[in-house]
Amino acid sequence: MKQIKPIIWGIAIITLGIIFGGNALGLFTLDIFFDGWWTLFIIIPSLVSLITDKDKIMSLGFIAVGVILLLAAQNVFSYDVAWKVILAVFLVAVGLSIIIKSIFHNKNDQEVAKKIEDLKNNKTMDSQFSAFSGSDRVYKDEIFNGANLSAIFGGVNLDLRDAKFEKDTVIKAFALFGGIDIKVPEGVKVKLKSGFIFGGISDDRKSATEKGKYTIYIDATGGFGGVSITDKAKK
Repeated sequence: MKQIKPIIWGIAIITLGIIFGGNALGLFTLDIFFDGWWTLFIIIPSLVSLITDKDKIMSLGFIAVGVILLLAAQNVFSYDVAWKVILAVFLVAVGLSIIIKSIFHNKNDQEVAKKIEDLKNNKTMDSQFSAFSGSDRVYKDEIFNGANLSAIFGGVNLDLRDAKFEKDTVIKAFALFGGIDIKVPEGVKVKLKSGFIFGGISDDRKSATEKGKYTIYIDATGGFGGVSITDKAKK
């Protein structure tokens, strides 16, 4: 799925170029600036995410928002009605997300939750907090004992590629309208637990392993944000 997203975007950009070129050369007349054309910037990315991302509820929610705003721009109903419907869609999507994640709470989530509970009193855990700004922490031959990461309207970068591990560790990551990027070393196992509402966690490691001596347990939560995991092989 990771290769599909750029292909879809490439096709969309090529199509847009053909439309502009054809209009300029007089080969055809296709007006893409119709009433509410700007809603395509909501609908199209959401359609791409619906195809490529695991969290379908968020993508469906944004598609619904885009379609509702498009209908309002086309005078099917007023914007006042549109915003009320969007609020209703948001509440339904949040409720469904909570229910589905509760029902499909898998064995891996339970394992991570237990490990976090066992290690949560670790007083040596690092803390990074970012609000409307950025925060970077790079480990260079230092021992990593875990971390609490928070990004609110900001970004946090934690680079563990050159860190040393002496035991299993926990990373608690909270992203609200923000992003957290965690770079992990090769040869270390990673276990994930996600509790996002309108957001998610992406594991883009190129050398994911299940045979490492130590494990990093990542508990990622938040809303309208995301956590990205990469490794040394990531270009």
